[in-house]
Amino acid sequence: MGTLLSHMVYVVDDDSSVCTALARFLKSSGLNVRTFPSAETFLEVKTPADVAACLVLDVKMPGISGIELQEELQRRQAGLPIVFISGHGTLPMAVKAMRRGAIDFLEKPLDSQALLSAVTRAIERAAQRASTRAVTDELIRRYRSLTRREREVFAEVIRGSLNKQIALRLGIGEKTVKVHRARVMRKMQAGSVADLVRMAVTCSSFLESSVC
Repeated sequence: MGTLLSHMVYVVDDDSSVCTALARFLKSSGLNVRTFPSAETFLEVKTPADVAACLVLDVKMPGISGIELQEELQRRQAGLPIVFISGHGTLPMAVKAMRRGAIDFLEKPLDSQALLSAVTRAIERAAQRASTRAVTDELIRRYRSLTRREREVFAEVIRGSLNKQIALRLGIGEKTVKVHRARVMRKMQAGSVADLVRMAVTCSSFLESSVC
């Protein structure tokens, strides 16, 4: 099921009997579950970032609908994988939900194995995202430990510049470049230039918004 820190299945449905039945079934399958009677009550909860979580979400509910909740979560960049359930969904609705990244769109009455399979895939996707995010956060932490000059050397190295070229561009001695370059490799824990380039690609969005 995944070996991250933990997992959670959030069930959001305005029908309390559905919430109860789904919670009972998912818990019997070894899953942690929390239920919510509406999208509004779910949005009031702060979901932990270190939990591989997913949503089992009813499409049509009073107030904020399931589709609208999906849109809101995307605006918040929450990244929660969603398994939609519906007793009266339409094909266009299902297509819209899937195009926006839903894991599955299941019709009520639910097939228990189909639901469990979809939830398992959703949690695995959440775990993969969390694992990737953890790696990126660590690389960003290492990058932030670099001095301004080391960041300048970092940027030149990943462009493929030679020490002599870096020295000319930065107006410093080649020996000084070698010292900074060695510090960059040590602080970033990179074994080679190729490693450094891969690290830069992993946290590229952060580097693009930073002054290197």
